[in-house]
Amino acid sequence: MAIPTRDKTTGRSLRGVPQVPVARPAAPRAPARPPRAAAVAGPGVLALVFWPAILTLAVTLLRLVGELRGWSPAYFSRLPGGGLAIVGIAWLVPAVGAYLGWRLARAGLRPPGVASLAGWPTGALLLGLGIGYGLERVVQPSWTGTLVLWAMVAVFVALMSFVTWPALGWPLLVYAAAARLPVALVMFFAISRRWGTHYDAPPPGFPGLLPMARWLWTGLLPQTTIWIAFTLAVGMTGAAAGVWLASRRSR
Repeated sequence: MAIPTRDKTTGRSLRGVPQVPVARPAAPRAPARPPRAAAVAGPGVLALVFWPAILTLAVTLLRLVGELRGWSPAYFSRLPGGGLAIVGIAWLVPAVGAYLGWRLARAGLRPPGVASLAGWPTGALLLGLGIGYGLERVVQPSWTGTLVLWAMVAVFVALMSFVTWPALGWPLLVYAAAARLPVALVMFFAISRRWGTHYDAPPPGFPGLLPMARWLWTGLLPQTTIWIAFTLAVGMTGAAAGVWLASRRSR
């Protein structure tokens, strides 16, 4: 009778027994995230405003030369405020706004509706005019106080216009600075040297002040507040035409 061989692993610790690796279940993978839509990158602000700013500077210099040489008052009025002369940079604002709105819309940036783009800044401008004239009648401030009042109203109008379409608000703000800071500089020299242009003509009834003080009140303050707000509001309204043209062309 054969004697069974003894299992060598019986009664021994399992440490010496080779272990068979057991496959572990793979951890569940997180669901794949949908790819994000690529953000639409419009043209750079400086690239947008470069040529409008160059054109505006050229008109400013032409206006100055025309007034210094005494050219036709219909085109180069020397009355305080400019006398609605034909040659002036204020007339460029709606055209520049239309151009910028057209460029941004063609670049794929989604603007608000044309009605909102035209109506919101116009409403802000009309509301600001109503507030300003109403406060003037109630408070009856001095000339300098009136300028401060309108500067504060201008900040309100500028903010309301800017938020209508911030993608356009930034180029318009940069353009406004590029257009109005040269005018403020021209006014500084005109007031200091008494050139006899509309740039140094004080408003009727304005108090006599030293040249630097008069420039701060009638030059720097309005150019950096009131005219900035005008550019944002009117430029944003003009952009509605550019956006409309861009939508018509894309059809």
